[in-house]
Amino acid sequence: MPRGQKSKLRAREKRRQARCETQALKEAQATAAAAAGESPSACALSGGRPAAATPRCPQGAASSTGANAALSGTDSDEGARSQDEGSPRSSKGSEVSRRDPLNKKVVLLVQFLLQKYQKREPITKADMLKFAVKKYRQQFNEILKRASEHMELAFGLDLKEVDPIRHCYTLVNKLDLTDGGLHEDENMPKTGLLMIVLGVIFMKGNCAPEEDVWEVLNMMGVYAERRHFIYGEPKKVLTQDLVQLQYLQYRQAADSDPPRFEFLWGQRAYAETSKMRVLEFLAKIHDTVPSAFPSWYEEALRDEEERARARAAARARTAAMASARARALASSLSHPK
Repeated sequence: MPRGQKSKLRAREKRRQARCETQALKEAQATAAAAAGESPSACALSGGRPAAATPRCPQGAASSTGANAALSGTDSDEGARSQDEGSPRSSKGSEVSRRDPLNKKVVLLVQFLLQKYQKREPITKADMLKFAVKKYRQQFNEILKRASEHMELAFGLDLKEVDPIRHCYTLVNKLDLTDGGLHEDENMPKTGLLMIVLGVIFMKGNCAPEEDVWEVLNMMGVYAERRHFIYGEPKKVLTQDLVQLQYLQYRQAADSDPPRFEFLWGQRAYAETSKMRVLEFLAKIHDTVPSAFPSWYEEALRDEEERARARAAARARTAAMASARARALASSLSHPK
């Protein structure tokens, strides 16, 4: 092949790779934008609760640590287009990115971690440095810390180091949503969405009207009738998938005409998480502590005490049954027929 033609082919291949890298970056930014965004405040989550029982929203509760921006949008292509078109959200993200260059690396690392989670592939520090962090090696710990926070708050995934010697990590879902039909190896993890909805239900007095749930989710860019690039079809996820998995109850409100619907915690939500864990999750979104919401904190503490008593009673019953079986066995051995 003539040398000139080879040069043209190499140049064409480089341009193709550059386009692919640019598109990948746009999709990463759309999927897990690290720029600060608006998140629903605790006051918005609690709307409709008696004023005397509503705690004062802590200072700064209206701004998230950045995870909410990862929740906003409809699909990766739309996210990419919004950046090209210079949308306000894109401009805000660019401004934050210029102010803190580490944000771009956090975005790439979140995207890298999501891909590893979906493919069930091992995560190593060496790979994170090679594919996401690159020349920012000195800032690796800070980038990893921020990315871990985004993974927890936006996707409900905890990043845990499983091998300190070889620096190997794994992502652990806060709830097991894979049993019963919500296959997260085929979709983005949805635990973050569930934890937020459980929080809305808790803060609405343990039973949330459907319109109140969507009001909160709309503030985060999640709409009932609009496909979301992380959660797919949000209404189906909430009213069918998570109901089938028994994490949520979705029922018609009593005496409602025309029919209105409401959400409650399902059996598996009560079994696999608690009001305190959900409150801790919401507090972390608002960069505060659970006790900043006094009435809900007190309710969560009571729930923890009730759970502790229930566990103690269950252990006592188990011990009593084991003791009874042992006595019966000893009696049969001492009095053979």
